Amino acid sequence: MPYPRTRIESNTIPGPAPAPAPNRVIKVPSSSSVYSSLSPPSLCRLLRFSPLSPPTPTPTPTPTPTPSLFILSLLPTPQPASSRPLYNSFSAPSPVCVAVATMAQKKGGKSAASDDPEELARTPLQAVLLADTFNLKFRPITLERPKVLLPLVNTPMIDYTLAWLESVGVEEVFLFCCAHAEQVKEYIGNSHWGQSHAGFSITTIESNFSMSAGDALRFIEGKNVIRGDFILITGDTISNMSLTEALQAHKDRRKKDPDTVMTMFVKRSKPMPLTHQTRLGNDEIMMAIDPETKQLLYYEDRFDSSKRAVTLDKSLLADNASLYLRTDLEDCYIDICSPEVLTIFLDNFDYQHLRRHFVKGLLHDDIMGKKIYTHEIDSSYTARVDNYRSYDTISKDIIQRWSFPLVPDVLYAGNRSQMRLQREGIYKAPDVTLSPSVRIGAFTAIASGTIIGENSSVSNSVIGELCTIGRNVSIDGCYIWDNVTIEDGCRLSHSIVCDGVHLHAGATLEPGVILSFKVEVGQNITIPAYSKVSLLPQPSKQDSDEELEYADTNSGVIDSPSIASISPANIEHDHVSSFHNEQSVLLGGGLSGVGYIWTSCETGNEEEWRYSVAPIPEEKLKEFYAKMFDEDESSSDGEQTGITHSGELISESKSTDFDDSDGEYKGDVAKFEKEVEETFERALGGVAEENVQLEINSLRMSFNVTHAECAGAVFQSVIKSAIIASNSSKSNLLKATIDAIERSKGLLSYFITNVDEEIEVILKFEEMCMEITREFAPIFSSVLHQLYDKEVITEDAILKWESEKADADESDKVFVKQSEAFLKWLKEASEEDDEDE
Repeated sequence: MPYPRTRIESNTIPGPAPAPAPNRVIKVPSSSSVYSSLSPPSLCRLLRFSPLSPPTPTPTPTPTPTPSLFILSLLPTPQPASSRPLYNSFSAPSPVCVAVATMAQKKGGKSAASDDPEELARTPLQAVLLADTFNLKFRPITLERPKVLLPLVNTPMIDYTLAWLESVGVEEVFLFCCAHAEQVKEYIGNSHWGQSHAGFSITTIESNFSMSAGDALRFIEGKNVIRGDFILITGDTISNMSLTEALQAHKDRRKKDPDTVMTMFVKRSKPMPLTHQTRLGNDEIMMAIDPETKQLLYYEDRFDSSKRAVTLDKSLLADNASLYLRTDLEDCYIDICSPEVLTIFLDNFDYQHLRRHFVKGLLHDDIMGKKIYTHEIDSSYTARVDNYRSYDTISKDIIQRWSFPLVPDVLYAGNRSQMRLQREGIYKAPDVTLSPSVRIGAFTAIASGTIIGENSSVSNSVIGELCTIGRNVSIDGCYIWDNVTIEDGCRLSHSIVCDGVHLHAGATLEPGVILSFKVEVGQNITIPAYSKVSLLPQPSKQDSDEELEYADTNSGVIDSPSIASISPANIEHDHVSSFHNEQSVLLGGGLSGVGYIWTSCETGNEEEWRYSVAPIPEEKLKEFYAKMFDEDESSSDGEQTGITHSGELISESKSTDFDDSDGEYKGDVAKFEKEVEETFERALGGVAEENVQLEINSLRMSFNVTHAECAGAVFQSVIKSAIIASNSSKSNLLKATIDAIERSKGLLSYFITNVDEEIEVILKFEEMCMEITREFAPIFSSVLHQLYDKEVITEDAILKWESEKADADESDKVFVKQSEAFLKWLKEASEEDDEDE
């Protein structure tokens, strides 16, 4: 993904228009000191760029002009589109190029290329960024701070969105604010984005009466600021994708068909309803898409796959030669819109929700005839923080670098983090103070000024700035924001702790707890699972999910609530009654705490687990899997109707051809391996091994692969995790591989159950060494020996593998020859055992 463009102004010497100066490219060696530590302006100062001279002048002497504008951009070496960046890609891609283009201007600012009619007609690329999400999913936190300013791995969410908009060339951003508008405007004004050196202009549009996205777009239409196609996005979106291809395709479609009004971005996900719940907490989506034109024909955002049937208007089948029914897509909630979108909202005051009303309305409106298209992204990362579960998932994705270069240790625009990356995905600022006995687990980020006391442990967590953590504290899977105090002996599990919270000694937070700003938890008090605690009392009237976040004229000003006293025993042992008391208050004064415990939704904790940062309870996962397996066993609808994994509707004869197609089958296996790898990565983040086994088994059934292929895919994921955890030296790679095998021995043993599957694992390892992970080739025999020592692979499997290679070509015996010493030792040891017997 290109770095955000940075403009560096220089003084202009008036003079005649020069001939266009050629682009110059300066190659800079890849190193963390240049790429990771310096922002583009700093890099420019380091290289001491001076204005580039134009070509040798013609015989007619003319004054040599000084270029008026430099455009500096960092261009990483493209990576294969088929794979996202590996976790070991911590340093910059090599080489990094700095492209410097010179633009000379006439006095008055008119470009020398202004005779081009397309240039004259060009309008700047604009974006509408909605800083309000118009739902209540992040209450009670959003009572006091707007969602877009909540920290995501210690960076406000909106910074990720603005950094992406800058990187794709947006020139004007219209930031719509409603709830907590003053906080948003103040933040933008004091940040990089409000300064003159930002890559775009940003205009804040404020409305105190808009209650939905539809109201917001109608309000923007009334301002008459949109002059052409624009990007519509929310301020809780993270992406590193390129916009060029999709934007050009949208413009081309608009030229051919003026009724084209929108292009929606979608991305591939697992073809399983469970994925949407376990990963992002979202409902499953069903889309019908024309495979040739990519036109969206049907959209259902609350699709229930358990119905086993979809009702479509027969006109869809009559008017379209073919269509795909897709349940394997996620809506990215990034759209390229024509100005007509605003007009349509203005003409339809009942349109409130972007998808449920606008998109569905256009798809069912035959009179208007407006068309919506999709653009599917494959290798890039895009996600939206829609609820607490997606907050947790996306935070882990950022730490594991799927969103590169929007990661904690890269100083992109808006990121002020000083954290540096260490082994096992640990990010730590230089001034963090850790006692020697502190244990920091994998995938953890600790920001500046934090102090952690003796014998404490932190894993799979994000710790903010200026936090004080005492002795013997355990933190697992938590998000601790800034200025938090956690005293000795506290236990925190899968919770969110906002700014200024104080946990007294011995306090315990069970999974799913949300502590809003400045809450205090008393000594030895346990906050039950899924509780939400705030200094603000819960509003007596709960608005609907589509309505505005809480905001009033005192937005952001907190008055201390009245204090009532109850015994710690009542909170710890009789928490059910206090949990459902709208204004129950933790102890006040002395060793106690302050804050209202909010009630959960009407169904209590029955629904809270769906959207929580806590792992989904095992009993719920088992219910999901049992339901899914029952459906698979009781119905063969997919075979009868000829529906492929991607949802393509095909005839019976074509279905037969598809099943017999070796290429399609290999494609499914490759997709299966990728899904297993992603599942295994989540296991590294702390998911229970039993749940991983269930999910991989469900994937095997969904993709219809063999047990041996499943064993090979699991082994491949385990071995790849060793690359993630090591550097380039052979000794470190071997050590990391041994650790990975030991750590995943239970999972390997579960899926590798017989000699055939063991041989498949060895063959898979050969394939990896020859193709996708060649760094393992020099240590193949050593790894094979370790697999034998740790009883993952038996002697019989290794010797049968050798015998199968006896008649193979020499090029196919590379690893047999490398393993000759080990094979000889194995045979001799076997003979000695036989003699002893």
